[in-house]
Amino acid sequence: MTYALFDDAGKFLAGRVMSEADASMQVELDSGKRVKVKTANVLLRFDKPAPADLMTRAHALAGEIDLDLAWEFAPEGEFSFGDLARDYFDAKAGPEQQAAALLRLFEAPHYFRRAGKGLFKKAPEEIVKAALLGIERKKQLAAQIEAWAEDLVAGQCPAPVREQLYRILFKPDKNGAEYKAVVEASRRSQRAPLDLLKAAGAIDSSYQFHWRRFLFEQFPKGTGFPPLEAPLIKDELPLAPVQAFSIDDSQTTEIDDALSVNGLGTGTVIFGVHIAAPALAISPDSPVDKVARERLSTVYMPGWKLTMLPDAVVQHYTLIEGRDCPAVSLYVTFDEATLEVRATETRLERVPIAMNLRHDQLDEVVTEASLTGEAVPDYPFAHELAFTFRLARHLKAAREVVRGKPENFNRPDYNFRLANGGTAEPDGTETVTLTERRRGAPLDLIVSEAMILANSHWGGWLAEHGVPGIYRSQASLAPGIKVRMGVKPAPHAGMGVKQYTWATSPLRRYVDLVNQWQIIACARHGRTAALAAPFKPRDATLFSVISSFDGAYSAYNDFQHGIERFWTMRWLQQNEVTELDAAVLKDGLVRADTLPLVFKALGCEHLPRGAKVRVRITGMDTLTLELHASLAARRDEPAADVESGPEDDAEDDVADAAPLALAIDLTDGAATEAPPPEAGAATPA
Repeated sequence: MTYALFDDAGKFLAGRVMSEADASMQVELDSGKRVKVKTANVLLRFDKPAPADLMTRAHALAGEIDLDLAWEFAPEGEFSFGDLARDYFDAKAGPEQQAAALLRLFEAPHYFRRAGKGLFKKAPEEIVKAALLGIERKKQLAAQIEAWAEDLVAGQCPAPVREQLYRILFKPDKNGAEYKAVVEASRRSQRAPLDLLKAAGAIDSSYQFHWRRFLFEQFPKGTGFPPLEAPLIKDELPLAPVQAFSIDDSQTTEIDDALSVNGLGTGTVIFGVHIAAPALAISPDSPVDKVARERLSTVYMPGWKLTMLPDAVVQHYTLIEGRDCPAVSLYVTFDEATLEVRATETRLERVPIAMNLRHDQLDEVVTEASLTGEAVPDYPFAHELAFTFRLARHLKAAREVVRGKPENFNRPDYNFRLANGGTAEPDGTETVTLTERRRGAPLDLIVSEAMILANSHWGGWLAEHGVPGIYRSQASLAPGIKVRMGVKPAPHAGMGVKQYTWATSPLRRYVDLVNQWQIIACARHGRTAALAAPFKPRDATLFSVISSFDGAYSAYNDFQHGIERFWTMRWLQQNEVTELDAAVLKDGLVRADTLPLVFKALGCEHLPRGAKVRVRITGMDTLTLELHASLAARRDEPAADVESGPEDDAEDDVADAAPLALAIDLTDGAATEAPPPEAGAATPA
């Protein structure tokens, strides 16, 4: 009886020959299956032993072949596996030895190169040495991975794993030894990677974890600035005949905007919006511009910030009190009685900044009552603030007519104050103070309406001159219709304006700087501005800026939201708060009445939207930003459903409550939130 060993696409099989033609044969395998085999693929014919026995003995014998010795015995040219078997075993090597040689040669390509069916050739000595060195390295690496995995399971984190923590979790190199060790340890311990690493001591500070993760993802080269000098403004700018004042928080260093009021009591009032003018000095593609374009925006967080530009550059252009500051100014002339617009004008000038007013010092005294009463209140610019408040309410009412419904400021903002005073980078252990700042308060309203007025006007002004800009638009207030950025003017339904740009924060947002370049071109060149503007219609650079800015700004807002949630949870811990008053949103989500917190509370799943409840905090995790709570009591009868608007959107409710999702290969687990108000008035500084 004749048997054959043949090559079946890289697998070696043996069976009984049933029939044979010129170029093929029928072979029956041990399983009973019959296969057609090309004669060229048959490597060995034999009469005994049986095919199964041959393969079993050949595999066992192949493992005994010393590859170094076989390589020494092998001829220099091409040779067959039978030749090697006769050289290695003896001149009468039988089918078992020949099959063993075939198997061993085939599995050792670093020693022997395949030259054809059953034919091989010795690899050069240097190739063999390099291959053996690589194999040894792999063995050592496998041993290292094994040791690291054992340490992790035992609750100890090896230093190399700790150093690669953020890459392992968020941008893993799945071929990396550190990553493989975590995966293996996670498999053995049946624990999620984050839990495993936390238990092993890789994460000793929740705050540092959130902070370092953000830096790893958004600032991989670090947060330092290269050496930069603020370019000088070379224009001879006229001095404006105004005394301007800004309204910001005490921590604000990038003072972008100021206001002025002239002509009170004359029947005609000239209202000025003055914007810091770094674009008069910084040119596109200059060193300072490249830094600003890389960062795209200032990053805000409680107790700290990463500015878009170096502080020395910012201080050169910021609208600080006591200086005549270069500015791009919009002057709007109003009828003092009716507030009808009579004229508008944009100027490039130096503006005397008389005072930097601060929210936190004046919010308690600059009230609606003080601004609308007959008595003159005792705070700076009282008459000017009274007029601007009246104007702001008028402008807001006009926008609400276009919107089709009032703006809903039913959700307050919150101020976070850390014990470090904002002078040192937080480490997460600071005492935090939270204070409520209701949106729509007089000073907020004054600034936001002034900025909306300027951004809307300049957006239309650019279009009139045929100069492209970066616009924000919203097609309607229907649920799910989000704000988009583009290069053509379009209505912004949420703002209630015909068009809207961002041009009032050029020290803090890159798109504002880009738009300011375009506005300056219009101010300088009038109807020929389209030829002189840095960016022409359909300029690919503008689309690139929009794409980059959208991604960065969203990531920065996500981080700000997440880290504010962390500090809110720290406030709960520091004040030993165990119960909270809240209002039901949907699907068990509740919003705390006096804290910026949305979370799920067991027992609230079937309560109607708007129901007032008291919830008991049952646990929290500042690493995943999860807050666990359960219903303690109802505080009222079921309330009517609360209408959802842009400031109270159901999608934002879910995002506000989202804990930090983390997995071994997750790259974007941060919670998300809608961007801050468009006017930027309440943007933390």
